[in-house]
Amino acid sequence: MADSDGIEPHRTGEVRRETVALRRLRMSDAAAVHEAFASAGDMARQGDVTTAEGAERYVARLLEAGSSHEAWAIVEADELIGVIGVTVDEENRSGWFWYWMTHRARGRGLTRRAAATVAEWALTERGKFLIDGQRIDVETYGRLRADPAPEFDALPLLIGL
Repeated sequence: MADSDGIEPHRTGEVRRETVALRRLRMSDAAAVHEAFASAGDMARQGDVTTAEGAERYVARLLEAGSSHEAWAIVEADELIGVIGVTVDEENRSGWFWYWMTHRARGRGLTRRAAATVAEWALTERGKFLIDGQRIDVETYGRLRADPAPEFDALPLLIGL
């Protein structure tokens, strides 16, 4: 957890100052979501957001009470540069992982770091992807809570902001 100066312990134990972090998506991010969808033609694959109102609907759907989406904003100096999330299937105790980055934020390795951070959160903090605490699967397609955690360069996870 970051201290009051924004210093975050690294997974390997080192301490460093970080300007990119993850926080929960907010309705106030809708304008930045609209800008992100306009930042590159390939963003159309991520949803139908072509207007400010469309961006508001997109964010509202992700934040809706009872939604199956666990959406996180990837922020740099609290400016949204991407969104990463897990759409949870409670019945099957699984999640569909999804993400996108603004055009200007691509190529910096941030998506990989954000994905690893959210996966770690989903498998440890959220902890609802196992049945009676046990791994139940026929084939392994991804990491589960009981699997060894990979070493990665985590982003700060701002919970409650």
